[in-house]
Amino acid sequence: MKVAIIASNGGMFDAYKVFNIATAAAATDAKVAIFFTFEGLNLIHKQVHQQLPMPVGKEHFAEGFKAANVPPIPELVQMASEMGVTMIACQMTMDVMKLNKEEFIEGIDVGGAVTFLDFAKDADVTLTF
Repeated sequence: MKVAIIASNGGMFDAYKVFNIATAAAATDAKVAIFFTFEGLNLIHKQVHQQLPMPVGKEHFAEGFKAANVPPIPELVQMASEMGVTMIACQMTMDVMKLNKEEFIEGIDVGGAVTFLDFAKDADVTLTF
């Protein structure tokens, strides 16, 4: 099975959605690729993904995540990487935002929409967050 995910939003809840689905799929031996574009790049940025914003009015969820033993985002990102999830940072967005590959976590690919579409063209599941 192939799972293609587009991450275009960069908040805490967005990260949990993206990495929860990605790691769950990878755990079933699915091939998984995530295309990070626009604010979605926050999810793999070395500094930013350490302190993603919680949606306004939802701050109480932080305690719930802790109580439920939900791993923090940096740990989920590492898990996804170790499970073989392909992470593609959008070259166009990086150019527009004047970002370079060194600002992101180790092990990512940088590519354009065509790179992702090549993976996604025969995906069994395609999701956007």
